[in-house]
Amino acid sequence: MNDHKVKAAQMAVELIPNQAIVGLGSGSTASIFIDLLAKKAHEESMDITCVATSGQTQQLALGFGLKVVDIDAVDRIDVTVDGADEVDPYLNGIKGGGAALLFEKIVAVNSQKNIWVVDSSKKHPRLGSFKLPVEVVKFGVHHVYNYLKQRDLKPVYRQQEDGNYLTTDSGNYIIDIDISRVDDLPKLADELKSLTGVVEHGLFIDVCDVLLDGNTGESIYRKDL
Repeated sequence: MNDHKVKAAQMAVELIPNQAIVGLGSGSTASIFIDLLAKKAHEESMDITCVATSGQTQQLALGFGLKVVDIDAVDRIDVTVDGADEVDPYLNGIKGGGAALLFEKIVAVNSQKNIWVVDSSKKHPRLGSFKLPVEVVKFGVHHVYNYLKQRDLKPVYRQQEDGNYLTTDSGNYIIDIDISRVDDLPKLADELKSLTGVVEHGLFIDVCDVLLDGNTGESIYRKDL
């Protein structure tokens, strides 16, 4: 499986032009991409500026010698490369398994192109096998939890190994919900965003432009759908 992630990351690196402003995703496959991008930038003397989607990603990129700036220091992001926890045939996906969904979505929606790097295990006929993360502010979080429970979405607070609630880079909590029986995901996305206390959710609809499958070597473009 790791070889497939490497293949997908290599495919993505080949799509990065010189002098690009690149959004760096979070997660295992994105980390491989960052490593390979840094090597290419060094070997070919590329002028690359990066924007990170998490503190962990920023530290990793800086460690590899990449230039990383705050998102508000750039007026555009040319391309963002990230992984996905699950993706359907229409290139809609679920992200946030690493609890970086808020920053990932901010970077993604401000990018001219979004490339997702995956292995075939992440591709499913419909979304819902992976639990959907919902990022919620701490104040009044139990009221949001109760609402999600009443909606029969089987909410679960994401916890750390020590049993405490996981806290995101923004200081919020994550509630994971079961959307396997939800048919209208765009409607659910709007409903979740309308809830007071919800900061963001992990449904990425109409965001991915290119899906790179490391198992098959296939590049799927949204325009081909």
